[in-house]
This record gives sequence, structure tokens and C-alpha cells, in this order.
Amino acid sequence: MIYLDNNATTPADPRVVDTMIPFFYENPGNAASRNHPYGWVAEEAVDYAREQIANLIHVDPKEIIFTSGATEADNLAIKGVFEMYSRKGNHIITCTTEHKAVLDACKKVEKMGGEVTYLDVKGDGLIDLDELKAAITDKTVLVSIMYANNETGLIQPMKEIGEICEEKGVLFMSDATQAVGKIDVNPKELGIHLMAFTSHKMYGPKGVGALFVNRKNPRVKVTAQMDGGGHERGMRSGTLNVPGIVGFGKAAEIAMKEMKQDAERLSKLRDKLEQTLLANLEECEVNGNPAHRMPHVSNISFKHVEGEGLMMTFNQNIALSSGSACTSASLEPSYVLVAMGVGDELAHSSLRFSLGRFTKEEDIDYAIEAVTKGVNHMRDLSPIWEMYKEGVDLSSVEWSEH
Repeated sequence: MIYLDNNATTPADPRVVDTMIPFFYENPGNAASRNHPYGWVAEEAVDYAREQIANLIHVDPKEIIFTSGATEADNLAIKGVFEMYSRKGNHIITCTTEHKAVLDACKKVEKMGGEVTYLDVKGDGLIDLDELKAAITDKTVLVSIMYANNETGLIQPMKEIGEICEEKGVLFMSDATQAVGKIDVNPKELGIHLMAFTSHKMYGPKGVGALFVNRKNPRVKVTAQMDGGGHERGMRSGTLNVPGIVGFGKAAEIAMKEMKQDAERLSKLRDKLEQTLLANLEECEVNGNPAHRMPHVSNISFKHVEGEGLMMTFNQNIALSSGSACTSASLEPSYVLVAMGVGDELAHSSLRFSLGRFTKEEDIDYAIEAVTKGVNHMRDLSPIWEMYKEGVDLSSVEWSEH
């Protein structure tokens, strides 16, 4: 079985698992238990992990707030800023291609009386910076733009967005789930004030994530969404997942040392995958701006082939996706690709390949062979493909409903 669905989740690195194990048995303490050695050990381990994670993104450890994952971090940032800064304004700006965790949190804000502007993207998936600038009003409290898209790997112009927010005096938040641990991410340099990310996208355990909250110039505050014992500087109550946090810290430490060489190796494998498939198969295209994307992600459309059907020709042997893991139960075409102007039919024919630390060149060779064979098989069975090959202009055909 070949795993090419690392944007959905990455396998935990064995070095991460080894670091976590003692905190299930030998060191079972609660990090908030201050009156015995087990609690002290747990607290020390959490502090060390916080430092490892902060080092990865070049921030102060006190600016790391632990959560159950990026979804909770997104919700804490968006709803927490909306509530905290309600006296300043009630307007949030985001983008149509954001992850559902951001889009649904914004929908909730609208139900709470807020106003949300959803910026469209251009054909290459990038937002229009002039449109962003024009959308900011004196009521705007937050701009939330994803760092790297989970379906296409597209990287938005973060520094330019940060400069616009700085100029307008607006907080800038980013869901950086697909970027942190894969490429160097420095929110301070980019003008990002809040940033959500998670462990399981960077070879750590599931169920633990973080929100970076800027402490100085400006000092950012968010209203807690989880009430209780006042953990995490009062921003997120709840007993800390000590084994998960320890694993998250180790994953961050490994990423800091290895992500550059991982990125170089994976970009070569991704390029081989794309170039060979496009050479082997006609009527294929890569979605998104090739000059602004993550090194390990490729989203390819295979015209006149249904993506879910194509995956069934090889999904006993290769794990990949036709879109986001969070929307894979839906039969709707990818809303990300549709927002980029890709038609429904082409969006339905797209596959996302996301490579990872444990992907080998022979895995890519096998995937190329299997996908090529699958596409040819599906097209051999397709009357539409036959019509296309005969030179019929498919856009002029009047299709019967019966």
C-alpha cells in the first residue's frame, strides 16, 4: 500500500512515538498538578515542547497556546477575536478557498451578528491584493487568509497581506496547517498576529494543535471559547494532552532539522510525477499557480474521467484524495477548484497527490503506472472520450435528460 495522502494526515514518525510512550505509563502526571513530582515532570515536558514548537516558527514560547488541533485553533482565533474586539468593529475578511474550519467559523460569526467578506480568488488560486485592500473598512477587526491551501498546495502572498493589514491597523490571522513543519514559516516577519497549525500534518500525533497569539506590538487578546480551569493563559481551558504535546514538540524539533532536505527531495519527486503523467496522458493539467505552492503537493485534472471512479481502479494499492479529507464524504465537486474557475466536470476529474517524508521514488513510479493505466481504462469505457477523439465539439452537444 502506497500512501500519497499526507495532506489529510501524516504517519507519525517513529522517533515521535518513542518520545511519547513514557508519558502514558512512567510519567502519567497532569501538567497542572503542582504538588508532586509526577505533575512537575509533566509540566516540564510541556514547557520543553512549547519551546520546541516556538523555535520552529521563530516565536516566544509564551505565544503558543495548545489546542486539540487546527480546527479548534481556527475557531478560537476567529470567534475569540470577534468577541474580544467587538467594540472596535464586527467585520471579518476571509477567502472562498479557506478550509471548512475557517469558513464555518465565519458562518457562525455571521449568526452572532458579524459581517464577513469572502474574497474570490483568481484562476491560479491567489487572492487579489487590491480587492483585499478595498474590502477593509473601519469596522474590520480581522483578516483570515490560509497560508497554504490543503487541496492545491498554493501559497498566498503572506508578506504582502501582512503589510496591508499593518497599514490598515487590522489583525491578520492565518490557518498555516499545511505549511508549518514543511517549509520555514515565520509569522513575525510576515506580520501574522494569530496562526493555527497542528501536529498530525507534520508527523506528530493526532488530537493536538496550537494557536500562535502575538504578545507584543500589538498585544493580541482572544476571548476563550472553552471555559474551565483557566489553562493556557486563560485562553483555552482543559487538561493538557501531555503525551500528544510531547510528541508535537518532538515532531517540531525533527521538522526544524529536516524539512529543508525533505522539501528538496519531495519537490523533485512531485515534478517527476507531474511531468511523466502529463507526458503519458493527453488532456491533463495541473491546478494552481506552479510558482507559488508547497513542494510536496500536486492537484491534477484528468479531462473526461471521473475522479472517484478513477481512484477505484487503484485505491486498494494507493491512498490519495480527490479533495479535502474534511469534505471527502460529499459528492459535490471541490469548492476550492470551483472557486478558481475550474468547471464542475473538470473539478470532479481531479486528484490530489500529497507526498511525505516516507515517500520513496519507487512509490512515485508505481503511482505513475497505476494512474496512467487507470485513466486509459476509464477513457476506453467512456463514450464522451470517444466523441472527443473523433473531433466532436462537446460544448456544442445538446445532452438529453433521459
